[in-house]
Parts: sequence; structure tokens; C-alpha cells
Amino acid sequence: MGFPSQLRDSRQPSTVFIDGSAGTTGLRIAQRLRSRADIRLITLPEALRKDESARADALNSADVAILCLPDAAAIRASELVENEHTIVIDASTAHRTADGWDYGFPEIHGAREAITHSRRISNPGCHASGFIALVAPLVSAGVLPHTAALTCVSLTGYSGGGKKMIAEYETATGDELATELTAPRAYGLGQHHKHIPEMMAVSQLQTRPTFVPVVANFYAGLEVTVPLPAGLSSASARDILDVYSTYYSGEPLIHVDDASLSDTAESGFLSAAAFAGRDDLEISVHTDAQEEVGAPLTLVARFDNLGKGASGAAIQNLNIALGVPETTGLRYGISTGLRDSADGDAAAATQTGGSSTQDSNYEMRHL
Repeated sequence: MGFPSQLRDSRQPSTVFIDGSAGTTGLRIAQRLRSRADIRLITLPEALRKDESARADALNSADVAILCLPDAAAIRASELVENEHTIVIDASTAHRTADGWDYGFPEIHGAREAITHSRRISNPGCHASGFIALVAPLVSAGVLPHTAALTCVSLTGYSGGGKKMIAEYETATGDELATELTAPRAYGLGQHHKHIPEMMAVSQLQTRPTFVPVVANFYAGLEVTVPLPAGLSSASARDILDVYSTYYSGEPLIHVDDASLSDTAESGFLSAAAFAGRDDLEISVHTDAQEEVGAPLTLVARFDNLGKGASGAAIQNLNIALGVPETTGLRYGISTGLRDSADGDAAAATQTGGSSTQDSNYEMRHL
């Protein structure tokens, strides 16, 4: 098997192979990259989609390989990459805390530089992205101790469960919908969720957080909440907002809501679907004691589980790795509604025939 021996010609489109393109995340990434003149997608015929030899050829022929696979399959796929010039972006949890892989959350200080020069990039988990965005800056600034015992409640739309869960919610009728799917459902209650290790590692926490993910009957959106009890932090809510504003200064995809302390936006309610269809993330801080040091407060991150929580993050990392403007092809700063042009991906996800159990398992494990 012969692989390219030279770095890509920057005048030519970069080649991208999505291994596991039948799943929800893979479908969305492919749909969004097809319209870009600077990208050429490498695709395999349906009959060869699971053929290891054909996949190996595609992986090693690509400038960038994006893995949308279950953990074990992603590990195997990464082992198939022998071309030293191929950049691998792994959307599974397999490599998020692994040696030799760089964590793909560019806004964390030091991460963007690492991603720029990396050949192995691990895409963050959706729930983990919100938790890390809220906690990492505060630990870094000394506002929260490394030993802080935190609680996190994360509310997600059902598209985070992939094709199987999308179909479950969108085809349910009668008693099934009324009794099982109408109300929010907590899961991962045994504290074994696979996002917890990266939440700790990237946030530099020494104490395992208590994590409660919840899925509800809306298509897309994610609201991650971290309450801070009285006396836990060494700063006031206003100080914490200032920490966020400084930490994320100049970041186009993370916004700090300076008005959140007033608690008047959205009539005191926060919709988990507010950022559906977007690739950016909003941070807000809520309390009735703005200036009191150590007062109880609530930290909130809102974004799209399929955007900044999945395909948008992968495209952001792809852009950085290829040296093109970081926000190329991303949607941010403007509300696009609950469903946008990527809606076709959801339809395709529920209509694509011949989907493998492997792809469905990937989506369900990573909700």
C-alpha cells in the first residue's frame, strides 16, 4: 500500500474521509463539508463501507480522517493510519484522555496551539464541553479548588441519542409517547457516564463530579448547569463573570452573558433549545447576591448538542488543523431556530437504510 509522501498542496482542496459516516454526527459533518470548495470528501461505496482494507486505503489517502465510530472501532481505525501526514479527529470517547492525543476544545488555554500542530485530535463530548467551559477557567484562576466536589445537571435534546433515539421520539404515538417520552428522562444514574473522565482531566479536578444527564422531548439543544453552593467559590458572581470574560476574550464561539446576573432575560427562564442550529456556546451566571463572595450561584452553558457539542466542534478542529479560518463553515452569533439547514441530516439519519448496529451503538453510548 503506497501513501502520499509529501505534505498536501495548499492550492488543492484538502481531502477528508469520514469513517462512520452513517451515524448522525458523521452525516452532519459530511453534509456541511460537501458545500465547501476547499474540501473534497473521500467516500466509499456502501458495499465497502465496513471493508477494513478499503477503509485503510481511504484513511491513509486523506489529509484528515474523522472517526465517528464506537470506541473499539475508533481505536482500530486509528491503528490503521500509517501515513504520518494524515490528521485524525476522533469523535468517540476512546482517546479523550489518552496519551499522544490532543483534546479538541480550542478555547481552553493552550489547546489551540496543540491542535494546530497535532496529528491526533480527540473531539470533546457534548455534555463535557459545557462542563469544561464553565469549570476549567475557574479552577485555572483559583476561584474553585482542584478538590471541589461539583454537581452537574445536563439537559439535552433527543438528537443526542442518534438515529435510534430520534426514531423513537419521532415515531412514538399514543400511550408510549404519553407515558415514557413526554417528560424528561434522567439516565446514567450509576455515575458511570463516559464523559466524566474528560470532565475531570481537562478541568483539572481531583474529585469526581456528580453528573446527572437528562434527555427530553425536544430535538436539539443542550443546557449544562453547575450549581455552586455557598462558600465553595472564593469570588463573587460578578468576579466570576469577569473571569469568564477575560478567559474567553476574543473567542468568536463562546459568549459570556454579562446581563445574566439580572435574571430578567427570557422572563427568568432559560431554554435548553435556544442555541439549536448554532455552533457557538453561551455562558451565564445566576444569583441573587451579585457582589457577595462565596454566595450560592448557578453556572449555565447553553449550546447545540449537534453543533458545538459534536459536528461543529469537529469542523472547528478540522479548520484549525488545516490552517484555514477557524470559523469557516460554522454558524454562530445569529439564532437560526430550532431546526436549520442541517435538518436534512436528521431526516437522513432516520431514513438511511442499511445502518449498522455499530453506528447506532456509537450514538447511544455518546448521548
